[in-house]
Amino acid sequence: MSADKEKIVSKKELNKKMILSFSFFLLMIVVALTGWHWLRSQPMDNGIQKPLRAVLNTNEQIFKNVVFSDSNKAKSYPNAEAVSHVRVNGNFGMSGGFDTSKWKLQVIRKPGDTLFISLNELRALPKTEVIYDFKCIEGWSQVTHWAGVRFSDFVKYYHLEDDVALGYTGLVTPDNGYYVGIDNKSMMQPQTILCYEMNQAPLPLYQGAPLRLIIPVKYGIKNLKRIGTMYFSNDRPRDYWYEHGYDYYSGL
Repeated sequence: MSADKEKIVSKKELNKKMILSFSFFLLMIVVALTGWHWLRSQPMDNGIQKPLRAVLNTNEQIFKNVVFSDSNKAKSYPNAEAVSHVRVNGNFGMSGGFDTSKWKLQVIRKPGDTLFISLNELRALPKTEVIYDFKCIEGWSQVTHWAGVRFSDFVKYYHLEDDVALGYTGLVTPDNGYYVGIDNKSMMQPQTILCYEMNQAPLPLYQGAPLRLIIPVKYGIKNLKRIGTMYFSNDRPRDYWYEHGYDYYSGL
């Protein structure tokens, strides 16, 4: 008799295996539903259940302190690959009636010590161009062309080294309608810019004129448009989408 002869399974044994498989399937459904009910009953932490928030916070510590390196740059592209029509990833903080002629960037170093910096002053600093694949949490991405002042150059010129030695930078729109907090390791990454140009032309109002953030190591929700105020802190600054249940780090 051949050793490869098929094993004949009796109907009784087959039924037994089917019952065991079905029972295991039902058990997994019960476990999943019980876990889901437990999770839904947990207290909330900034728009999301505490156990889920704990997972996101743990991920942040791993990526921020172990994985992240400012030498790991986002892929750069030639100018020819940049799109001419750049999508808008939200318009929070972009209230109407904004007068760009009266705008100045407010950099709060500490109470009573605020820098007021004009766009012309920023334009006088060395310009850095960034062409990269801008990624939105909605699932789309585009190769886009931006230019402005490298944040690390800005810090050096205005002697903000002690300020960025703190853990975070907070950015707020002039109307206080949108705000983000970003770890300073990411802010000091060499591709991060305070942006005033798009596609080699002045930044349009709908894209955050006169000044927005471009930070390629983060999703679009961190790339705040129309920067009004900048400040520094060892504690996490307020963050709009974090308060609505998203990941604070939002890194790529």
